Amino acid sequence: MKLYSYWRSTTSYRIRTALNLKGIAYETVPVDLVAGDQRDDGYAELNPGKGVPTLALDDGTVLTQSMAILGYIDATWPNPQLIPADPLQRAKVMAVADTIALDVHPVNNLRLIGQLKSRFSATPEQATDWMCHWMEQGFSAVEALLPKGDRFAFGDAPNIADICITAQVYNARRWGVDLSIFPNITRIEQLCLENQAFADAHPDNQPDAKV
Repeated sequence: MKLYSYWRSTTSYRIRTALNLKGIAYETVPVDLVAGDQRDDGYAELNPGKGVPTLALDDGTVLTQSMAILGYIDATWPNPQLIPADPLQRAKVMAVADTIALDVHPVNNLRLIGQLKSRFSATPEQATDWMCHWMEQGFSAVEALLPKGDRFAFGDAPNIADICITAQVYNARRWGVDLSIFPNITRIEQLCLENQAFADAHPDNQPDAKV
């Protein structure tokens, strides 16, 4: 199994974490988004969306889009379970995960930021302000959606919500979001990073990391 990944990609971070939590072996194939590797003809044929992550299974099947890949991983290797089976609990967990994956991440994507700079002459400072604004908005919603008193986002073990939160907080720290107003989110991140699966998936610990 091969995971086409970029070290700083939060969506790739999600998949690395899920694979690690389930003890699934995989080979990392770096795709340098800054250098434009994702636009090379060979990679674009593999992933028409020209992004990461891409998961290539041993039988040659290729999967794209992190949330779809997470669903596949959890259905194929159910232990530990990352997406609850109970419909009500699943809806609550996915509301948090999707707030990050669908509301926050798309407007912080490298491609969008590039367009803000190239088409609308946004300065680096304006681009950073844009990203921080949407992370703060999304984190405010997540903070309100998290149940009180649970150890992780929901319950005593990490699930897809914790994975999405932890990956996005990496980006928030990178761009200087004030996280002091999000105590539950920062608590979850710190707790998750104490887990070896999350620590090994961290961007700084990837073979293509440039730190």
